[in-house]
Amino acid sequence: MTVRISKLFGMDIYTADGDYKGKVFDLVINLEKGKIETVTTEPLKARSKIEAKKIISEKSIPYNRVRAAKDILIVGQTARPDAIQEEEEAPQRPMPTRPYRRF
Repeated sequence: MTVRISKLFGMDIYTADGDYKGKVFDLVINLEKGKIETVTTEPLKARSKIEAKKIISEKSIPYNRVRAAKDILIVGQTARPDAIQEEEEAPQRPMPTRPYRRF
């Protein structure tokens, strides 16, 4: 499934059963993996870490649950089988350590 990220913003989100979940508001992207991790239905403009965690846990959907994205997003209750397989096959690279420099 390939979709431009800019097309996702504002899309309606529905479950496979037809229940409305909201609209795509923000996307959380893992730059190291080059993947979308999470779709939020509210802005991530949080005043505190607690508020941000609440939005992520209550008002977001893991992107691996997205089944289809064309005119709307359709999400399932569990992760896509191909998404689980990709995570298992992905080689784990150690994170490079770099000394912190102050300029």
